[in-house]
Amino acid sequence: MPLISLILLPFLGSLLAAVLPANARNTESTLAGLIALFCTVQAALYFPDIANGGVVSQTIEWLPALGLNLVIRMDGFAWMFCMLVLGIGSLVVLYARYYMSPTDPVPRFFAFFLAFMGAMAGIVLSGNIIQLAFFWELTSLFSFLLIGYWHHRKDARRGARMALTVTGTGGLCMLAGMLVLGHIVGSYELDQVLAAGQQVREHPLYLTALVLVLLGALTKSAQFPFHFWLPHAMAAPTPVSAYLHSATMVKAGVFLLARLWPVLGGTEPWFWLVGGAGLCTLLIGGYAAMFQNDLKGLLAYSTISHLGLITLLLGLNSPLAAVAAVFHIMNHATFKASLFMAAGILDHESGTRDIRRLSGLRKMMPVTATLAMVASAAMAGVPLLNGFLSKEMFFAETVFINSTPLVSMLLPIAATVAGMFSVAYSLRFIVDVFFGPPATDLPRQPHEPPHWMRVPVELLSLACLVVGMFPAWAVGRYLNAAALPVVGGELPSFSLAVWHGLNTAFVMSLVAMLGGIALYLLLRRQRAFGSVDAPPLMRRIDGKRLFEAALAMLSLAGRKGRRLLGTRRLQWQMLWLVGAALLAGLLPLWAKGLHLGNRTSLPLSPAFALLWLLGSLCALAAAWQAKYHRMAALTLMGGAGLSTCISFLWFSAPDLALTQLIVEVATTVLILLGLRWLPKRNESLRLPSRAEQRSTRWRRMRDLGLAVAAGVGMALLAFTMMSRPFPESTSTFFLEHALSEGGGSNVVNVMLVDFRGFDTFGEIVVLGIVALTVYALLRRFRPARETLDLPAQQRAVSPDLATDLLNPRHAADTAIGYLMVPAVLVRLLLPFAAMVAFYFFLRGHNEPGGGFVAGLVLSVALLLQYIISGTQWVEAHLPLHPRRWIAIGLLFALATGLGAVGWGFPFLTSHTAHLTLPLIGELHIASALFFDIGVFSLVVGSTLLILTAIAHQSVRSHNYHEHVMKEAQEAQAAAASQEKV
Repeated sequence: MPLISLILLPFLGSLLAAVLPANARNTESTLAGLIALFCTVQAALYFPDIANGGVVSQTIEWLPALGLNLVIRMDGFAWMFCMLVLGIGSLVVLYARYYMSPTDPVPRFFAFFLAFMGAMAGIVLSGNIIQLAFFWELTSLFSFLLIGYWHHRKDARRGARMALTVTGTGGLCMLAGMLVLGHIVGSYELDQVLAAGQQVREHPLYLTALVLVLLGALTKSAQFPFHFWLPHAMAAPTPVSAYLHSATMVKAGVFLLARLWPVLGGTEPWFWLVGGAGLCTLLIGGYAAMFQNDLKGLLAYSTISHLGLITLLLGLNSPLAAVAAVFHIMNHATFKASLFMAAGILDHESGTRDIRRLSGLRKMMPVTATLAMVASAAMAGVPLLNGFLSKEMFFAETVFINSTPLVSMLLPIAATVAGMFSVAYSLRFIVDVFFGPPATDLPRQPHEPPHWMRVPVELLSLACLVVGMFPAWAVGRYLNAAALPVVGGELPSFSLAVWHGLNTAFVMSLVAMLGGIALYLLLRRQRAFGSVDAPPLMRRIDGKRLFEAALAMLSLAGRKGRRLLGTRRLQWQMLWLVGAALLAGLLPLWAKGLHLGNRTSLPLSPAFALLWLLGSLCALAAAWQAKYHRMAALTLMGGAGLSTCISFLWFSAPDLALTQLIVEVATTVLILLGLRWLPKRNESLRLPSRAEQRSTRWRRMRDLGLAVAAGVGMALLAFTMMSRPFPESTSTFFLEHALSEGGGSNVVNVMLVDFRGFDTFGEIVVLGIVALTVYALLRRFRPARETLDLPAQQRAVSPDLATDLLNPRHAADTAIGYLMVPAVLVRLLLPFAAMVAFYFFLRGHNEPGGGFVAGLVLSVALLLQYIISGTQWVEAHLPLHPRRWIAIGLLFALATGLGAVGWGFPFLTSHTAHLTLPLIGELHIASALFFDIGVFSLVVGSTLLILTAIAHQSVRSHNYHEHVMKEAQEAQAAAASQEKV
């Protein structure tokens, strides 16, 4: 199977899991487990191809003209991470089957879990650094959903927000760094980036790229000073912690550091930034872990410490240290995932994770206790376990580092101290929980879990033993294959023997072991007297408090800025918006000047001048009439819009003219709906003073001047561009290639659905999101109380059509009164409009028309039904379901693009066919037809959803007003009767 299936299958499984019933826990876990296991086996089968430095890749053309393609690439290092992501994922799925409660929304859990697995596989298999950044942000998103899975808990919500904020911000910085890196190399392909290490390190932008990439890597792997988010993410279910925070998500940062080690490593900035962050994290995490009273808290801080160890190794600029880092990534994933699952078993069976309440569980849970002891000993670096081997390699590298004398002296000491911390917190996990007198005040009576819940812990603990006793046989080949791409060349000589003699590294391990035991005994004694409750040096430096203080400061600054610059008046918002745009356009023209071209101008047509004179008069009259009669102003605005439509037609742009005409109609209806919320201008109020009149006059002159400046500026820019000759312009290209490559003679439509189809796809997605957002906001929106409580005479719009059109009880009568159009004729108009829309849709590829125009035509026809017949009649006789139209449109557009990919062509590549049908003759069909169906469906759904949502609010406000008036009348009647009494 192709490599991309390792990414696609988890995502497809996520969609299936999301639609399964909530009570089908076995089905959901079986689905997730089979997908993870199948992908694990498939990834394992690739090992012979990558064992000796080979690379397996698959390229799917996406945007080849821009050099952006989907590249799936697997080398030895990516293979190792795939095995961790998919293999441990399979075990965690089995574990989660028994851990999750039947009352939990299990489909949501496995949907998020599989989606995260696919995103993580996308990171490690990406052969394009921009593609890597995309999957990187997906992992942040899905980890947010998994951490906040129990969203009814406040700590889960806070931990999820904190993780998303920190890792998401770091991911954006990393994306900027990838862009800089691609700019330096001249390509975003990973192979070319990895081959350009010398070029990158000698470039002036190297430090910029390094800092930005490190911000992404260090935040994701919870390195100092961004380590504070990981302990708060422990509010997630234990399967999430075992997967995300030991084997996958937090490993993404060190994966990126190791992946780019041949490109960014080997320099002084790399040494101090990466090595310094790793050393601080190693010590801080280990120190804090000794004082944690929560099992998962202890494991969280120990994870931070071990990630710091890996980061420090990568920062030493030594190939052998890089190999040790890769080895410890493998070892840490096995013993830490098993420890998290063991902690979950203890919590699941005893009802608590508080170490102070747990004691003597060795007798009640002997098998679980044995497994947890093995994994904890591996974490402490006990001989004959896998953690000992990689930690001994780490000690050796700190001794033989080539740096300043101070660093060469202090680094081995710091490494030994960190080893002591590791032994101390590992002993606390073992001794305090499993030894001592049996606990008696636990929420539940502890006992062994179901056998299959313990199987993942047994397999991982067995791996710790096998690798620790037979390292060369167990992982030698796999470590060589994984480390070779990291060092970017020949592997350094190293030995995976269990015993290397009595050397410096062994002495450091022995000192760390004995010192850790002594440190544990000392802390235990102090804890017995109640003198140690929290890390003494950590009380004043709390990352969570600093993070929340920073967010509070940002929120306060935002509120102050909003009060300073914000306003609820639309006029002032438009003033600032247009003014800023005008200033942004003037600044470059002021610096560079504006020079007209020498292209010969056509003579001015009197008819065209008259057309624009009428349009300008309509615009000015609309501005004037807005003061007195809004309906007249809206009608005059339509006249100005009609002049624009005729102008497009004048310049041989019938597509634009047709689209503009339909947009004018839809916009008019939208403004009619908006007029419902405007207060009436009460002419009976006092006359304004002279000062107020002068202020009003100055304001109108200011707005007029700004509008004229903006309009004239845009006209001048357009005229300047059109006055210049463009012998090889983009328009010429489209005119020449529309029929031959796009299969259509309507250049505009071919551009939208073929040449710029990706842009159009993005635009319709945005349109659908906007429609759904408006719908979601208006579902719970209610007008201001002070507006609704006004008397009807002050609330209503001036006596124009807008007010009554939106009252469904009087809509038909009002329309007859004003438009003299019976409702039955408007209903008969609907099939005619549908036929016109169908006609525009079919001719769009070769003649003016297309899915967008057809969608607007049908939308306007349906909106007329709402206006004339009322909301209740339409929803009773025409169940439209606009959200389904949006979904169908997006699916059609996406299926068209993926269909081209399935046939080996870039996304949304158009193809044409000529069919000969009986009685019809030759029929020209383009694949863009199906994409246009998507555009048509989404436009209809979005337009109806937005406008009907606004119309429904008008109905609700009308009903609310009637309720308020009825209450007021009843109160008046009661008061009058009381007065009579």
